[in-house]
Amino acid sequence: MKPKIVVFTGAGVSAESGLKTFRDMGGLWHEHRLEDVASPEGWRRDPATVLRFYNERRLGVLAASPNAAHAAIARLEDKFEVTIVTQNIDDLHERAGSTRVLHVHGEILKARSSADESRIYPMRGPLIELGDLCELGSQLRPDVVWFGENVRFLREAAQHFAEADKVLAIGTSLTVWPAAGLVDYAPAAAERVFVSPDLQDVPDDYRFLRGTAVETVPGLVEQWLAQA
Repeated sequence: MKPKIVVFTGAGVSAESGLKTFRDMGGLWHEHRLEDVASPEGWRRDPATVLRFYNERRLGVLAASPNAAHAAIARLEDKFEVTIVTQNIDDLHERAGSTRVLHVHGEILKARSSADESRIYPMRGPLIELGDLCELGSQLRPDVVWFGENVRFLREAAQHFAEADKVLAIGTSLTVWPAAGLVDYAPAAAERVFVSPDLQDVPDDYRFLRGTAVETVPGLVEQWLAQA
């Protein structure tokens, strides 16, 4: 069996493909608080504004391309069993060639029923508009986990971490819970690496590589592939 690698990615990886993070936005979008366009309460108050916010972000995702870090992570599958656990809602890992990706915060290129969260649909176009309904007659919304909603695949992701021979965490501030707690499930015997340009509090027993994902990950991947 191939050794198992779990790659945990956050907004810093997508930012290098030109996608703005919530931190980049400074807490505001077009004078709206991010909490108002990324929460169930905001959706109930003003669904049209929430849809505009995510339509804009979706167009940005569609215009973006995977970067060198995404491509390097995909190459790990040549010699390892790889599971990516990502906090990102874009599809850049998949477009780079990665085949096993858990999106714990949802996927912006999918829509779902606002009445039944199990009814999820691939997007047929780049926009969701008011009046776009599921078969229940309910307004479609982005298939994205908002503030106050349950993170997805948490138990499955924790199991992957617990079984890993190597864990690579990249571009996450570890401030968004409960997903941030996944790094603590890595076994003591696993090689654990944390990549960030500025993180101060590195998780216990993780080796810290200072740098951006594009600067740091391709070299680390080549090293691991050569050692395998």
